[in-house]
Amino acid sequence: MRVPFLDLKRIDEELKNALKLRFADMLEEGIFSGGEEVTFLESQISSYLKSTYSIACANGTDALELALRAIGIGYGDEVIVPAMTWVSTAEVVILARAKPVFWDTDEDGLLAADWEKAITAKTKAIIPVHLYGKMVDMGKLMTIAKQYNLHVIEDGAQSFGSFQGGKAAGTFGDVGCLSFYPTKNFGALGEAGMCLTNNQELSERIKLLLNHGQEVRDKHEIVGRNSRIDTIQAGFLNVILEKFGSFQAIRKEYSKRYLLGLSGIEGLKLPKGILEEDHNAHFFVIQTSSRDELRNYLQSQGIGTAIHYPKILPEMKPFRSDGNFINANNLSQRGLSLPLNPWMQAEEIDFVIEKIQEFFKKS
Repeated sequence: MRVPFLDLKRIDEELKNALKLRFADMLEEGIFSGGEEVTFLESQISSYLKSTYSIACANGTDALELALRAIGIGYGDEVIVPAMTWVSTAEVVILARAKPVFWDTDEDGLLAADWEKAITAKTKAIIPVHLYGKMVDMGKLMTIAKQYNLHVIEDGAQSFGSFQGGKAAGTFGDVGCLSFYPTKNFGALGEAGMCLTNNQELSERIKLLLNHGQEVRDKHEIVGRNSRIDTIQAGFLNVILEKFGSFQAIRKEYSKRYLLGLSGIEGLKLPKGILEEDHNAHFFVIQTSSRDELRNYLQSQGIGTAIHYPKILPEMKPFRSDGNFINANNLSQRGLSLPLNPWMQAEEIDFVIEKIQEFFKKS
């Protein structure tokens, strides 16, 4: 048996046919920028996540940059960023001409609770990252942020469908940023993203920024850029959203299967709270000091895995920074993402479990 980490060719036939039909409709309509598909997507997301304003854009990285610019983050400002995250989280801070200040995570990759120690007179914002689909404790974070008058931009690129106390990831801070990259739980067939906010002024400014600073054609209010979502991707997302709930149920079912099959293995740490509502089971990340050996063994058995992420940001050339990042470093060296997606079969999950059990018995 061969088990790929993720194979998007496996998308079920029912969904494939629905996507083909929607594409045919859009082709007949002849509108490929803006239009009803984009408006419908934004209204659908606002309804599902209970976000007052949902503004679609070109991708998740753009969403973060648009949020920073809309808030007014710029030269001389500092923005607190977790040491363990995808590069976009820090990249956009530099693109906004501000300085990312890295802070360690907890053992599971979420911004450490003592991040308050990173605050200086120059700190203007913080970007909590809901890594692997697991949410940061936003109640506590928002309390501290308000105390210091800091803006909060949620990086929810991996957390669509995660809720904390019934409130969606991305709806706690000033702006929440989503990615609809194809590999996400809720992914397009190409690049797409979104900004969420409950602030009308920020919503209007983001809309200006992503459309060359213009509300209507040729009337430019500010210097913006082109970060409009592709209409076709919006249409595809509208179709895929209809199946999101059933896909999530499968992810949770398979996560439970992994937990039952892998519990009790000495030297293997399993993800916390992956069955809870504040975790959307985007990645099933195990941790072991034998990570590389285990990955090689699974590969030899035909099982694909991934490492999210093999190097922390402060150790990368563009973001070099000193600091104490013990937990983030440990996770980068110990974390291994197992195959988990709604197009897998239960037998494949069981096969992965069996081979991991075999590895640790041999060890």
